[in-house]
Amino acid sequence: MVSSGWIFLAAMIMAYGVANLLQSKAAANTTVHHSFDPGLLVRLAGQRTYLLGLGCQILGFVLAFLARRDLPLFLVQSSVAAGLGVTAILGVVLLKWSLPIAEVALLTLLLMGITALVMSAEPAHSRRLGTAGVVALAVTVLVIAAAGFFAVRLHGALGSVVLGSLAGIGFSAAAIAARPLANEHSFSGFVGNPLLYLLVIHSLVGQLLLGLAMQRGSTTAAVAAMDAAGAVPAAIVGLLLLGDRIHEGRGWLATLGFVATLVAVVGLTRYAEPQHHHATAGPPRPKPTALRAAHR
Repeated sequence: MVSSGWIFLAAMIMAYGVANLLQSKAAANTTVHHSFDPGLLVRLAGQRTYLLGLGCQILGFVLAFLARRDLPLFLVQSSVAAGLGVTAILGVVLLKWSLPIAEVALLTLLLMGITALVMSAEPAHSRRLGTAGVVALAVTVLVIAAAGFFAVRLHGALGSVVLGSLAGIGFSAAAIAARPLANEHSFSGFVGNPLLYLLVIHSLVGQLLLGLAMQRGSTTAAVAAMDAAGAVPAAIVGLLLLGDRIHEGRGWLATLGFVATLVAVVGLTRYAEPQHHHATAGPPRPKPTALRAAHR
C-alpha cells in the first residue's frame, strides 16, 4: 500500500512554490527594515498578496506536517527546496523573470537530487524525542533570535543569504519538533506536548527572518539559503534520533541525492539575481540636513 505521505509531499512542493512567489512580491513592495523588528510582519500582513502567500505557506506547512508522519526528515526538508523550481517557473511566466542558464542548470540538478531522495526514502513512523532534545530546541530558538538581531545589519546579497540561512535553521528546528508530534494520537497529548509550542515559536521566528532576507536581495538566493541551512540539521537528527529509514542498499543513492540537492541550493545563492523592480536593501542613508533639503 502506497503511503499517503507521498501525496502530501507533492502538494507541499506546489504550495511552497506559490507561497515563495507571493511573499517575495509583497516583501518587495514593503519599506525595507534595518532592524530585527517584528513590526515587519504586521506591515506585510496589510498586503493581500502577502496574506495569500502566507495562506499558501500555512497550507504547505500543514502538508509537510502530514508528510512527516511517515516520511523521513531528510526527504521532506530537502523537498521543500523543490518549491524553488515552482517559484522560478511561475516567476518567468507571470512576472517575466529572467533566469540565467546557470540557474536553470542548478534547478535541473535540484530536481535530480530530489528524485534520488524519493527513490531511497523508506516510510516509517518517528521515535519520540527525549527531554534533552526538547531543551535543545528551546535553547536553539534563543540562539537564532540573538543571531538574527545582529544579522539584520548586513545588507545586499550577504544579508539575504545570512538571514535566509538563519530562517532555515529555525524552520529545520520546527520540522524536528513536528516529526514526533505528528504521531500523537490524542488531542490532549497533542496540545499538552511542548513540541507543539516550540514548533510555533520556531516557525514565527523563521518567518520574520525570511521576510527580512527577501527584502535584501534575490528571492531565489534567500529561499535557497534557507533550504540549504534547514536540510542538514533535520536530516542528521532524523537519522540519528527519530528513526528515519533508507531502503536497504540505497544509502549511496540517498547520499548522492542529498549532496546534489545541497549543491543546487547553495549554487542558487551564488548565481541568483535580484528579481525585484526596486533597489534591494542597502545601508540606511543619512538624513539630509536642513540646508541640503532646502537645496533640493
